[in-house]
Amino acid sequence: MKLTYFKRNIIVLFLAVLCSTFNNEAVAQSVKNQRYKVAVCDWMILKRQKLGSFELASQIKADGIELDMGGLGNRETFDSKLADPVEVKKFKDKSKEFNVGISSIAMSGFYGQSFAKRETVKLMIQDCVDAMKTMNVKVAYLPLGNQCDLRKNPELRPVIIERLQWAAKQVKKVGGVIAIETTLDAADEKKLLKDIGCKQIKISFNFSNAIENKKDISEELAILGKKHLAQIHASNTDGFWLEKDPAINMPKIKATLDKMNWKGWLIVERSRDTTDVYNVKRNYGANVAYLKKIFQN
Repeated sequence: MKLTYFKRNIIVLFLAVLCSTFNNEAVAQSVKNQRYKVAVCDWMILKRQKLGSFELASQIKADGIELDMGGLGNRETFDSKLADPVEVKKFKDKSKEFNVGISSIAMSGFYGQSFAKRETVKLMIQDCVDAMKTMNVKVAYLPLGNQCDLRKNPELRPVIIERLQWAAKQVKKVGGVIAIETTLDAADEKKLLKDIGCKQIKISFNFSNAIENKKDISEELAILGKKHLAQIHASNTDGFWLEKDPAINMPKIKATLDKMNWKGWLIVERSRDTTDVYNVKRNYGANVAYLKKIFQN
């Protein structure tokens, strides 16, 4: 009698494990087949280059994270764990455990540091490219921040172009691209890409930039075109959730991207409710849910 009871429990446990495994694989396959995937910036969910970013992203139902290279400040290069094989394995294991992918490797340190003037830029770029190879990620995100605002500092254009041409050669070796974010409108970004002349340099389009430039997001995307678009930071500055933002017509944006036949990652950076700005799960959970409602149904 006891043996029969034991066998029955073993069978039930086996079926439960099998069912769980099947469900996890089904979810992973479903995400893999999605034309549009939704990610969050690990530094904005307060998990910059931390293993906990994968679990948190899973809890808010994101498909992936944009994994940052770590702090920069006045260092020669990023404060990154991604050069350590032991740490890399931990990140890969967590990604697999929670079925959370990596949209891109971010160099968010350039929000505040000058890509045009820092002397060790080549070391920084090479470290990022090495991380792309190690983590098997094909896109690096490079924001040309306040110090490289080409509208305010057009004299920096030649050196920025020169450095990006060098960076393109490095990222080509790993079969990837560098997605730059600028303050320019789409027409001027196309001109910049033409001057750079390297297909490994593309644009990371940011909704907030189009809004700041008083441009229609959908029209800007259409002007930029499919071949120039590597990824999208699909959020505005803080104030409203995406669903409540009067400046964003998400169904129209989706229709535009569908018409362009573009596919890729939509990454939530901000669009937090300023009355509860530090509530990560509430803000990012709401924005991820809305993007999935529009783009994955």
